[in-house]
Amino acid sequence: MSIAWLTVVLARMNLNQYSESSAQPGLSAAKLLLLDVLTPQTVAEQTAIATVLSDMDAELTALEARRGKTRALKQAMMQELLTGKTRLV
Repeated sequence: MSIAWLTVVLARMNLNQYSESSAQPGLSAAKLLLLDVLTPQTVAEQTAIATVLSDMDAELTALEARRGKTRALKQAMMQELLTGKTRLV
């Protein structure tokens, strides 16, 4: 089994929903054994899927950072217009 594939699958499974309610919530091995995980048959396919999903995550992170910078720029431009430092003709 590909470690990269397993990492992606476990990250997307939202394992917190299976934790037991107590002072220190934890996830038991018994609960994990009850979960079904669909796995591609070959390690090559697992690795390819994990690579694509990781690349998509990286692209989403970059786009979110770009969106944040664009929002900050828009806010600064609106502030310039509202304070009168910049005038539109």
